[in-house]
Amino acid sequence: MPGIILMAIMLTVHVVLGSKSTDVAAEPGTSENGLKAHNTGEDFIPAPAELPPIAVNITNDKPIIGVAGIWHESNSFSSRMTTLEEFSSHNYLGQPEDYFERANTQTIAAGYIEGAKRFGLTLYPVLSTGAVPMGPVTDHAFHTLLEKILEQLQAGPALDGILLDLHGAMVVESYPSGDEEIVRRVREAFGPEMPIVVTHDFHANITRKTVEYSDVLITYKENPHVDTFDRGLQAAEIMAMIVRDEINPVQTIEKPPMVYNIVFQSTFREPLLPITSESKRLEENDKILAVSVAGGYQYADVPGMGPSVVVVTDNDPELADREAKRLSDMLWETRHATVLDKPNPADAVKMAMEHDGRPVLLIDMGDNIGGGSTGDSTFLLEELLRQNAQGWVMVIADPEAYEVAEKAGIGETFDFAVGGKTDSMHGDPVQIKGHVRSLHLGQYIEPEVRHGGGRYWNMGHTAVIHLEGSTLDEPNLLLLTTRRSSPNSAHQLISNGIYVERQKIIVAKGAIAPRAAYEPIASLIIPVDSPGVTAVNPARFEYKHIREGLFGITDQK
Repeated sequence: MPGIILMAIMLTVHVVLGSKSTDVAAEPGTSENGLKAHNTGEDFIPAPAELPPIAVNITNDKPIIGVAGIWHESNSFSSRMTTLEEFSSHNYLGQPEDYFERANTQTIAAGYIEGAKRFGLTLYPVLSTGAVPMGPVTDHAFHTLLEKILEQLQAGPALDGILLDLHGAMVVESYPSGDEEIVRRVREAFGPEMPIVVTHDFHANITRKTVEYSDVLITYKENPHVDTFDRGLQAAEIMAMIVRDEINPVQTIEKPPMVYNIVFQSTFREPLLPITSESKRLEENDKILAVSVAGGYQYADVPGMGPSVVVVTDNDPELADREAKRLSDMLWETRHATVLDKPNPADAVKMAMEHDGRPVLLIDMGDNIGGGSTGDSTFLLEELLRQNAQGWVMVIADPEAYEVAEKAGIGETFDFAVGGKTDSMHGDPVQIKGHVRSLHLGQYIEPEVRHGGGRYWNMGHTAVIHLEGSTLDEPNLLLLTTRRSSPNSAHQLISNGIYVERQKIIVAKGAIAPRAAYEPIASLIIPVDSPGVTAVNPARFEYKHIREGLFGITDQK
């Protein structure tokens, strides 16, 4: 066990969440969001409250910092609510070694852990849990998880501060911002003097109340999210300075009246690159503790939807106000560069076929798994078949189709309708004929820093189908998975025996996330204006709760 937790105050708490696997043969692995899980089953349910108490040892004079989180990106337009069973149970109280296993990743948690080592903090991790992006979280799931976090934090040692690892775009049945409600409840429980530092995803829809309830709020600066470790480290360092009375943080938020379309949310190119660079430059000022420019999450139909700027200074509210307003104005000035003009599926496939180089990456933005989509959209699949494209590979989340492939066996005929089975927004099932090339466990490691910093990934059992009418030199391959898995890593394909650099066309069901993995090898990347619950064209949705007059939705001039 890392040396962060060292000595002996005996505490007793009840662990109130457990897990149950629906697959008795499940291998140890990871959750769908890439975090190490206690099992690989689909179902996670509350364990009986009568579980025996667990003793936790903490014995040193370092500041004790509680760590907790509920992580979810909620798509208001999804047909599937996010229930308690969707959350993977990560209850680290009494088992801190499980939390500290994340030290070998590049996640926010790894940054917290390293920051505790460097800056002399004792981390006290309690419930930390997340679910794959989907529809809004049910009240039952939200209240169950939040109440356990509060119970566990209050049952622990006297805390000197609290780190909250939240996404920032969680919508709950009864709360437009679940993240705001978490911070509010923690503040209410621990009072105005308790330092609370919150970390958010770049796609956070930050509310003014969240900033009001917290002492410091930090978001990822980069998209793809390759700076998650750095932001966790930054949060821990600021917490250390707060609890030692070295700083007095004040923060402010500005929200320009616009939607920053996800198509344009890469922070490594125009129009966001100069603004991201300026946020980093500002932090060279000793009076400025943190500068965050969040792109927002356009699939949450809530009042706080849209980009935000949060500036945290050391007791200089005027400086915070001035720089937040200036960066907000910079975002607003780029609005005409964010007007959507992307090809539909038919045009995108045609462009890919006509391009001389390889591979060409088609980003299926209407079926962005990381944005809460189903992973089984068939619009691009239909076009690849209709236009007789050769040398393509695509991933479809379809447990039923996988079972057919597994039953047939390797080398045997596959003839089944795949995809389009979740709802009516993602196309119809498409009949696929070919043979089962291979079957796989579906677990892999991403050794490099990619979107989100995750290292361990689990797609569930997978099958590779080689479609009839294609050759070994130009194979048309369909990867069937039993779980939705965001294409943050090329090893999603490589681990299943697919030579990504030799394929003519690769379809990635994402938005900006796949770029970190595929930009080094792709000769052309084409974002596709495809239908679906994460379609990039706001005209495909009916918004009811967002602020009026947002540029990019109701105004394009």
